[in-house]
Amino acid sequence: MKRFLVTWFIGAIALLITAAVIEGFDVTGTGAAIAAPVLGIANATVRPVLSFLTFPIRLITLGLFSFVINAFTLWGVSILVTPGFSIDGPIPALVGSVCLSLITSLFNILFNPKRPSKSRTR
Repeated sequence: MKRFLVTWFIGAIALLITAAVIEGFDVTGTGAAIAAPVLGIANATVRPVLSFLTFPIRLITLGLFSFVINAFTLWGVSILVTPGFSIDGPIPALVGSVCLSLITSLFNILFNPKRPSKSRTR
C-alpha cells in the first residue's frame, strides 16, 4: 500500500510540474490527484492494447511511435477527467507526455527505489 501511495504522489507531482512547464497542459485544483490514478489505470489497460495494435509502426520507427501512443493515452485521460485537467491539443499532449515521462522516471529513481533482490550466496 505504501508503494502505491508513493507512486500516486509521484504521478500527481509530475503532472503539476508538467503543467507548469508545458503551455496548453493545464492542471487546476485537485485535477492532478484525480488524473494520476486514472492515468495509471489507462497505462495499464489501454496502452498495452494500443501498443500491440501499432506494433508494425513502432517497429518501423524504432519505438518512437510509443511517444504518440503515450500522448493519445494522456489526451484521452484529460477528456475523461474534465474538471481540473485539460490538454489543448495533440502537440501539447505529445510534448507533455515526453516531459511527464522524464519527470516521473527521475522521481521514481530518487524516491521509489526498487526493492533489493534476493541473491543466493553459496
